[in-house]
Amino acid sequence: MADISKQDKFAVGLVQMSSTNQVAENMAAAERLIREAAARGATLVLTPEMTTLLELDRTALLGKIYGQDEDPSLPVFQALAKELNIWLVIGSMAIQVGDKIANRCFVLSPDGHVADQYDKIHMFDVDLPGGESYRESRSYQAGDRAVTVATPWGALGLSICYDLRFPHLYRRLAQGGAGMIAVPAAFTKVTGQAHWHILLRARAIENGSFVFAPAQTGRHFNARGEGRDTYGRSLLVDPWGDIIDDGGTDVGVIVAEIDPALVDKARSRIPSLSHDRKIIP
Repeated sequence: MADISKQDKFAVGLVQMSSTNQVAENMAAAERLIREAAARGATLVLTPEMTTLLELDRTALLGKIYGQDEDPSLPVFQALAKELNIWLVIGSMAIQVGDKIANRCFVLSPDGHVADQYDKIHMFDVDLPGGESYRESRSYQAGDRAVTVATPWGALGLSICYDLRFPHLYRRLAQGGAGMIAVPAAFTKVTGQAHWHILLRARAIENGSFVFAPAQTGRHFNARGEGRDTYGRSLLVDPWGDIIDDGGTDVGVIVAEIDPALVDKARSRIPSLSHDRKIIP
């Protein structure tokens, strides 16, 4: 397992949004909330999945997005990170990749550069009780790379929403040195009520890691007035599995002090990351 080099305590901010199918609206909301988090002392700020656009119609979505080099939103966030002198994690943006879409997370350093990026690996293909149906694989191109990013407070592991249900990904991130894990999400209300808190706390406990989970909240509509509900309740969880803060269901920001030393403390109490055994099928 890689060594975890980190500085002293710092403040993290989670931005909770209710993104629409209008990019300009979402950009204005994201910038306002990121600025609020920084003003409250956060030096690491994270936004939710689909920060810039939550469009439920595939055809409409493809007409509103760009390839990474042409996307006008990313430079705005880069300039904002530099202006505020913060590490900024844009939970995800829809990026055109050929005839498909990448659900892509960007980590921006205080100098405004893209420190790294991550494409959501696991696709949410499911039929829910009540008639809701999701087929992400029809539109999205899955990623295939586990990503950790070096920050002044230790390594940050990246994931997005449905990835939360695949514990082996988080094991790999933690054993690769991540003491903090980002889980930006747009969890459905139904699955959120059942599993959001439980799964996030489990990933924190299993890996002795902080979990930072900024979320979408509220009702989201397409041009035809069809909608879906997201669960909200952005969570900060410590390496022992205790909830530091819960964002509830309103749009806003939660900010809390993080002590990186708690990672080593939790892992020394239960050193399970070094106890994996090969299991013969």
